Amino acid sequence: MGMTMTQKILAAAAGLSEVKAGQLIEAKLDLVLGNDVTSPVAIGEMKKMKKKGVFDREKIALVCDHFTPNKDIKSAQLCKCTREFAAENGITHFYETGEVGIEHALLPEKGLVVAGDVVIGADSHTCTYGALGAFSTGVGSTDMAAGMATGEAWFKVPGALKFVLTGKPAPWISGKDVILHIIGMIGVDGALYKSMEFTGDGIQYLSMDDRFAMTNMAIEAGGKNGIFPVDEKTIEYMKEHSAKEYRIFEADADAEYEETYTIDLSALRPTVAFPHLPENTRTIDEVGDIPINQVVIGSCTNGRIKDMRIAAKIMEGKHVAKGVRCIVIPATQAVYLQALEEGLLATFIKAGAAVSTPTCGPCLGGHMGILAEGERAVSTTNRNFVGRMGHVDSEIYLASPAVAAASAIAGKIAGPQD
Repeated sequence: MGMTMTQKILAAAAGLSEVKAGQLIEAKLDLVLGNDVTSPVAIGEMKKMKKKGVFDREKIALVCDHFTPNKDIKSAQLCKCTREFAAENGITHFYETGEVGIEHALLPEKGLVVAGDVVIGADSHTCTYGALGAFSTGVGSTDMAAGMATGEAWFKVPGALKFVLTGKPAPWISGKDVILHIIGMIGVDGALYKSMEFTGDGIQYLSMDDRFAMTNMAIEAGGKNGIFPVDEKTIEYMKEHSAKEYRIFEADADAEYEETYTIDLSALRPTVAFPHLPENTRTIDEVGDIPINQVVIGSCTNGRIKDMRIAAKIMEGKHVAKGVRCIVIPATQAVYLQALEEGLLATFIKAGAAVSTPTCGPCLGGHMGILAEGERAVSTTNRNFVGRMGHVDSEIYLASPAVAAASAIAGKIAGPQD
């Protein structure tokens, strides 16, 4: 029996000719990631190990993005711990305020991940890099510590689900709408410990930013990872951003998939996930009249330049509805600068939105937009669990940048006008 794309990458990293679903392997790592919340825990675990130092200072990335700029003494201490560890070990890829970005937007932009890589990160949305044809997955801080020390990690080879994407999406339909549709279809545990492998002729119509949004949310379906085949768009992106050598792996024709789903992109409508799970999806036509208090446009899911352009196009010449707070957060310094140069930030500010320096901020209820009791937010982030962005009696509606921007103007959940 043939292997899936993910299985081929893992086999190569483990030095094996083949692997099968359920098999335990030890694989070499191309990159280990941690942030200001998870790295200090991993650093504490490393101190307990007999081995001193890291396996390769070039293959570790530490990104202070969750509570930065530091919101309080505790967050300042976490960043100090991470900063000192990076200095002691000569970590090349350490990023904090002034040069930071939200980790899963920053690493591809910096060229730290390319096709064929095996990446672990002490953050569940590390699965984002599958958009580049890499195997990437989130792990606990203890596994991060072991990875930093040894450059290796244990994996149980995942089985796979195949998603065949066909057709051309309508205007305003983005990767966020596609992945919300999929999660609504299979549920938050529909891909539990499975590789979500995307294929089909519809992929050609998805930008890299669309693909990053989709693989980012593979974990919201329970997936071990999400992954796209490497095509011309992928190669163009990697050549623009990275000097690393990439490796292209393709699924065998007889690869085994536990389920195959076919999705006609041309039939999709803007999609919203209602509280309190990403699987509670409705199309914009089914939403009804739901007034809102806040809109957040940003995050590791939807804070890239295409997202900024879409939101600005909808908000240009209009104004955020009275009583709505709209917060725009470019995902990286480069996105922030490009949005500034293109006049997008001016559009947001003239429309009555607040623009933040790159940070995870409100996504995890960190800062820069915490919700009070009874408040509702439309957010381009990836989770809408109870209390995720603040008070346990607040509500989060997940949506694309287009829907978020249109909702900010309307003062209620609304779709963009064609």
